Amino acid sequence: MTAGRKRFVSPVLTAVMLTVSLGWAPLASAGADDVAAAESAARDVMEAFLAAFNDRDEAAWADTLHFPHVRIASHDVAVYPDRAAFLEAADLNAFAEQTGWDYSTWDDMQIVQASAEKVHIAVNFSRFDPQGARLATYASLYVVELLDGRWGVRARSSFAP
Repeated sequence: MTAGRKRFVSPVLTAVMLTVSLGWAPLASAGADDVAAAESAARDVMEAFLAAFNDRDEAAWADTLHFPHVRIASHDVAVYPDRAAFLEAADLNAFAEQTGWDYSTWDDMQIVQASAEKVHIAVNFSRFDPQGARLATYASLYVVELLDGRWGVRARSSFAP
C-alpha cells in the first residue's frame, strides 16, 4: 500500500467476514476437554464394536450402534432403521463360514475430525483366519455420535466387502 493512501474495506465484505467468523464460533468454543472426552468415548465404542464382532455376539454388536445405522460397502448402501432390522440381517457365524474369517483387528485408528458430540475415525483393519493368517486389510471411515447420552456408531463406509 502506498503512503498517504487510505485503505477501503467494503462494508459488505466486513459483514460477510463477521458472519463467517461468528458462524464458526460455536465450533471453536467447544472445550478441549470436551473434545478429548468425546475422542476417548468414541475409541471405547470402537473397541466394544470390534470385541462384539469378534465374539460373534450380534446383540452386543448392535449395542455399539445408533439407529438408523448406515453401512456403505461393496457398491451398496445398507440402512438399518432399527435394532430389530440390524439383528435380522446380522449373522456372524454365516459370515465366518462364507469367508474363512475368524477374527479382526484394528491396525490403525486415526481421529480425523471431532467435536464434543461427534467423531470421525479413519481406520485400517485386518481380517484373519483361524490359523492367524491375515486374509485382508481394509480402510474404513466410522462416524461415532453421542445421542441421548450414549455414544454409538451411526455410520461406516468401508472398502471391505
